[in-house]
Amino acid sequence: MEVDYREEYIRNSRGVQLFTCRWLPLSSAPKALVFLCHGYGMECSNFMRACGVTLATAGYGVYGMDYEGHGRSMGARCYIRKFDHIVADCDQFFKSICDKEENRRKSRFLYGESMGGAVTLLLHRRDPTFWDGAVLVAPMCKISEKVKPHPVVVTLLTQVEEIIPKWKIVPTKDVIDSAFKDPIKREKIRSNKLIYQDKPRLKTALELLRTSLDLEDSLSEVKLPFFVLHGEADTVTDPEVSRALYERASSSDKTMKLYPGMWHGLTAGEPDDNVEAVFADIITWLNQRSLNWTSDRARHTVGEPPHESKFVSPEFDKKHQRRFLCGLKGRTQHHSAM
Repeated sequence: MEVDYREEYIRNSRGVQLFTCRWLPLSSAPKALVFLCHGYGMECSNFMRACGVTLATAGYGVYGMDYEGHGRSMGARCYIRKFDHIVADCDQFFKSICDKEENRRKSRFLYGESMGGAVTLLLHRRDPTFWDGAVLVAPMCKISEKVKPHPVVVTLLTQVEEIIPKWKIVPTKDVIDSAFKDPIKREKIRSNKLIYQDKPRLKTALELLRTSLDLEDSLSEVKLPFFVLHGEADTVTDPEVSRALYERASSSDKTMKLYPGMWHGLTAGEPDDNVEAVFADIITWLNQRSLNWTSDRARHTVGEPPHESKFVSPEFDKKHQRRFLCGLKGRTQHHSAM
């Protein structure tokens, strides 16, 4: 299936110019909408292109926006003055797409990677009944105990954050080296000049910390259907973060899948067969929940409901089934109310 790709610049409520893009199936109307929330320092048009093309090829209308200070949007590079600004900008743009006449009866899903997972969960909190589901890839929604900073350190940094908010003084390891397993893909990502690769700014780091702690305290408030995916060998965001979300969320329809041996960049940094397996799972989950709606958002055409049992994508060969679906800890966990 051919895909139609287009770009557009918009302005947010603070007058900042933001880059947006979208991928649509060319031969038919989208069966549902997917809105991309990219990770920290990332961008949509290049880094998430494969995601947009893959989902559009599967029949979805896919929309993305570079956050303020990210990618091709204006603003100080990767400076997050208030995390709520990111959420508000996404909320405004995404809903403007949903409000178009041709989209009002389509299911609408959020898709968040890493920090974008936090954006996704906060969009759900902002309007709990608006979204029909979320795909969360290695989400940032809790600070692992392994890396949680000491309260004294946080207090000291907080005292100077308004004095030197943009200073790049937060030490960090090379995230690209840690996130993307395939060496060729890793270097391609590193060569993307739209991706921020400098040290985190002080206020940005504190905003990420505050947001993670806030989400950690409110995981039980998550009620929308979601599919959370995580590589078991991820050293950027701890897989236990996704497990905490799965266990604490109040959602009646929730699925978690852990991928043995995979790193943080499930959809961009793994070998091709791994990436294909991950997207097959995502598309299967979306297909099971994509509905047509009447204008009052009541179900109009309902497909086969989500199953209680574990799902296996039909595209999987036996090697993938053995690798991803068997073993200790219930690698795929699913819970759905009938």
